[in-house]
Amino acid sequence: MQLLVLLLAAGSLWGQPLNPAQRYELFQKNLAERAAAITAGQFAGISGLEDWKKRRPEVKRQFLDMLGLDPLPARTPLQARITGGFERADFRVENIVFQSSPGLYVTGNLYLPKGAKAPYPAVVYVTGHSPSPDGAKITYQHHGVWFAEQGFAAFVLDTIEFGEIGGLHHGLHNLGMYNWLSLGYTPAGVEVWNAMRALDYLETRKDVDAKNAGITGRSGGGAVSWFTAAADERFRVAAPVHGTWAVGPHVQHDTVQQNCDCIYFWNTYQMDLPLVGALIAPRPLRIVNATKDGAFPPTGYRPVYECLRPVYQWYGVPEAVTEYEEETGHVDNPGYRKAANEWLNRWMRKDETPYQEPKFDRETAATLRVLKTLPSDSRNEAIHKSFLPLPKLAAPVSLPAWEKRKTAVAAGLKDKVYRAFPKTKEPFAVWKAEHKMWTQNYADSYRVQFSTEKNVRVHGELFVPREEKARQRALIYVKGKDDIVFGVDYDLLLSALSTHVVLVVNPRAVDYPMTNFRFAATQMTAALLGGTVESLQLWDVLRAVDYLVDEEKLPVKSISLYGRKTMGGLALHAAALDSRITRVILDDPPGSHWQGPPLLNVLRVTDLAEVAAMVAPREIVSLTALPESYRLTSAVYRLYGKSVRQVDALGQALRVWE
Repeated sequence: MQLLVLLLAAGSLWGQPLNPAQRYELFQKNLAERAAAITAGQFAGISGLEDWKKRRPEVKRQFLDMLGLDPLPARTPLQARITGGFERADFRVENIVFQSSPGLYVTGNLYLPKGAKAPYPAVVYVTGHSPSPDGAKITYQHHGVWFAEQGFAAFVLDTIEFGEIGGLHHGLHNLGMYNWLSLGYTPAGVEVWNAMRALDYLETRKDVDAKNAGITGRSGGGAVSWFTAAADERFRVAAPVHGTWAVGPHVQHDTVQQNCDCIYFWNTYQMDLPLVGALIAPRPLRIVNATKDGAFPPTGYRPVYECLRPVYQWYGVPEAVTEYEEETGHVDNPGYRKAANEWLNRWMRKDETPYQEPKFDRETAATLRVLKTLPSDSRNEAIHKSFLPLPKLAAPVSLPAWEKRKTAVAAGLKDKVYRAFPKTKEPFAVWKAEHKMWTQNYADSYRVQFSTEKNVRVHGELFVPREEKARQRALIYVKGKDDIVFGVDYDLLLSALSTHVVLVVNPRAVDYPMTNFRFAATQMTAALLGGTVESLQLWDVLRAVDYLVDEEKLPVKSISLYGRKTMGGLALHAAALDSRITRVILDDPPGSHWQGPPLLNVLRVTDLAEVAAMVAPREIVSLTALPESYRLTSAVYRLYGKSVRQVDALGQALRVWE
């Protein structure tokens, strides 16, 4: 970063090319600026209660959509079972399992008072990351005990990751499962649904007053407490502990890399947590945090409280939102339990009794375990594959039917997939220099760098044939990270160098010095800003077309776009967006966005074969046999009286002999 600062200070940033490390640092600045804009602009156009009431329904719909909960899944029978339980001097416990959706099992312990008069006010306690084959609830039993001793019915839930049936939370953070982004899937959505269904279960019990319900939890459970209270107004009071963040600070300080997927919603609509928190108002909310918490530092949580104070003032209940912090790390200590539990007790039971730690002997895991055997029909471990409803694609039967479907797909892509594209186009600020390489025997050769948006520089190589007629045809080769092996790699282009203007483009991030972990953190960051690394690369590809046409001002009449493997998927999207692209050349493309490239929410709208069909009647050529899914593409091309060609080599795809 110091070198970048020196270049900026000298005013000569674009007077020389930037190496991949410098471009990476610049890209990080771009991400931080995008994030800061989201945080700064979240309440734009909302200056009071009337403005907020008008915006609120759409904000809630968008928020639920980002969780995968718009529309809500069907409220199918819970199939709840009490599998065991026990009694102690001041409370009793029932071990319960229910299905929030068919085959999606939720295990938990319901702590109930002894001696208090039913029905009891209800607390749903959503646990954090506490690994145990018997579920995270084992670690959090002291929370259930305290609530029961105070007269609450407290349902302490396992997470889908650390439950009695193991599942996944860290698909992006740990496992590189970037198709979660293409699905628009976050495990936070499942956790919120499970908590909502837990309250559904409590509503069935005569000994529970589910109309007087609150929610709390810490760490991952803290984030889920925020989300659930915002999603479900049946929760009258909320006290999230150690799960509060803001987009701008978390990106600026690289805090995203510390957190599980469940902490965030993938930010299609570029919201921030305070706007989500406004959905909770005017219901009572206490925000509990730790000043030395590396995953949720004060720079992230303090702005949330400051943003929410005016919202509660609009409602005339400033006392209903408050914050609490201690000078500790990310720990579950008595001070935080006191802060959260007294808040719930005050608002739900009108009880101001000072908090005291419960004195009890901790139960063994076996005592609290719910399931003796694991159900054979469980969907928990792979719930990401089936939680979200996806469109069923079919070949259209007529051209009018296809045109109607194409219009709908284009609108869906614009709304859910491309929304994070920049609103304006940055000047290219081109750096260009002669490339003294043997390619000069074929064409005039240059190294180029240009801006595709503020603080994003892409590197490329430009080859301009000397024959005037050859300058009317262009080829843009979009490189992926697997295409970058050695600096001299022109063999693939030899047949085109004398017959086409050739622009080789390295979109952002393909050549940056990132480990797999750093890429995962960057991917999560991009999703928190409303896109993916690949959707940002797609913008670079579109701007590369602009550069070739508008900046180089060559007499180009046709543009072929070439991408290998997943970059071919980006080429298809680019061609669907830009009619100046007259041909797409694929080489071993994926059959589905399940394999890549990951674009936020794309599988909720369409898939690659249908995107390819949107290129029709322009030409698609493949250098390999296309996957079976592209039969749909071929069917659409037949409606136009065209076909998808397959050839063996790039020169054949370009028809260089013409």
